[in-house]
Amino acid sequence: MPELRKDPIVGRWVIIATERAKRPQDFPKGADETKEESCPFCEGKENDTPPEIFAVRSNNSSNQPGWDVRVVPSIVPMLKIDGELDRHGVGLYDGANGIGAHEIIVETPRHIARISDLSAGEIEHVINTYVLRMKDLQRDRRFKYVLVFKNYGWLAGGSRINHSRSQLIATPVNPKRVKEELDGAR
Repeated sequence: MPELRKDPIVGRWVIIATERAKRPQDFPKGADETKEESCPFCEGKENDTPPEIFAVRSNNSSNQPGWDVRVVPSIVPMLKIDGELDRHGVGLYDGANGIGAHEIIVETPRHIARISDLSAGEIEHVINTYVLRMKDLQRDRRFKYVLVFKNYGWLAGGSRINHSRSQLIATPVNPKRVKEELDGAR
């Protein structure tokens, strides 16, 4: 299970997710980014991902073809949705269970690498999905902060699968920098 720890020197919370520990050595220097694995994010491959959390689609089906944007849980989550925060001391550190959300937003059913290759209407669906997912997660009182981000390219932490997608993380704590900016705005 992932864990949250607060650095006692600077007061910054960090995520400790040992399940993801193998990932850095998956990116050797000079790796060939052109070799692509089979893509589980393409339309028709819905059974290759966890069941969807949300989808923009024209029909009432789920986990089937016919979607425009699809949201699924990460298969290697930094934080897990189930459980309680359970803040506790760990030596010098304040700690807590790694409770949160980690979702993958598949931005198109087509095998396109860049969001810039989508139409304005398709990008609008993606942004609306971000907003709807943030509003839904905001209803969970455990979560204080939501971040949407993209890893583009294998060396940036993305996988070898060149399918346009982004990630959403919801955490039970506000990042220190965000807290400072909110305090300054007040």
